[in-house]
Parts: sequence; C-alpha cells; structure tokens
Amino acid sequence: MTIQDEKVVSLTYTLRVDGEIKDQATEAQPLEFIFGLGYLLPKFEEYLLGKGVGDTFEFTLSPEEGYGVYDKQAVVELPKEIFVIDGKLQEQLLVVGQVIPMMNQAGGVIPGKVVAVANESVTMDFNHDLAGKDLHFTGKITAVRDATDKELTDGLHGERAAKGCGGNCGNCNSDCSSGEGGCN
Repeated sequence: MTIQDEKVVSLTYTLRVDGEIKDQATEAQPLEFIFGLGYLLPKFEEYLLGKGVGDTFEFTLSPEEGYGVYDKQAVVELPKEIFVIDGKLQEQLLVVGQVIPMMNQAGGVIPGKVVAVANESVTMDFNHDLAGKDLHFTGKITAVRDATDKELTDGLHGERAAKGCGGNCGNCNSDCSSGEGGCN
C-alpha cells in the first residue's frame, strides 16, 4: 500500500536545522497522521506521496515551504500592563525565552516568545521558532493503512472532534500533530 489521501501513515524522522537535531520521531514512538487532511506542512506531505512501507526519504524545505520567512513586524513591543491579572503583574511569565500563549485580534491563540523586558514594556516575537530556517528531514515509512470512517471524522486521537472541525476541515488553526505543522 502506498501513501495517498486518507491513509494513516506512520514514519520515523529526524529534523535538522543548521546541522542541529531539532525534532525526532523514532520507531518506538513514530509520527502517525492521516495523509491529505492538513496535519503536516503541505510540501512535507508532497515528498511522501506514493511512498510505501520501508521507503526512506530525505529532503529539505525552504523557509517558504516550511514555517515562512522571518517577519520583523511579528516582533512587537507590548505594554507591561496587559500582563496584569487580578491587579498583579505576572512576573513569572516575563522571562526572556518564555513562550506565552497570547490572543490575537481574531480571538485565536498564538504563541509569543519574550525577547526583552523593560520597565514599562515587554518585547515579544510571534514568529514560529523555525521561521526563516531550512528544514532538513530524513526518515523512513514504517506503516501505511486505510483510515477508518471514525478516524476520518474524529482524527486519530479525537483531535478533530474535540476542536469542532468535523469532517475534512483541513484548516482548524491548531497544532494537531506534534508541533511540526498541524492544521495551519
């Protein structure tokens, strides 16, 4: 059986960025997802299409194919007062390197990394950690099978039902896998 839409795929992979391992899925804990439903980066899936059990892969995604180019406008200075809850500044959050879930104007939650803390403001970077980076993947396909009707509706782990996506949403604005793509 080969990888195509609505197949459950299990694979191992190593992701290297600038020569450093950033993420891995092993045979003991493979990445499992339903192909073609938007769980992973589109170009990642494109490279897997037609492969079968035992096939290996190696490819590099450009920033445009991965998490986008680094956007300097996504680094913003926010007033410290927005980090006050019940009259108290949440200082434990305001640590350089800390990632804080923030709400955007559309009501969606987006992670922001604290990059600087000043007397009256906090500078946060809303770029994905891998924005502007080439992503080098190597791996092996370990299993391919048909997805069940329930998996197609609810997801492998119930994530589509839990998020209210229902059937083939393909765009539920959440990280449905392990952070390496999701339904973005």
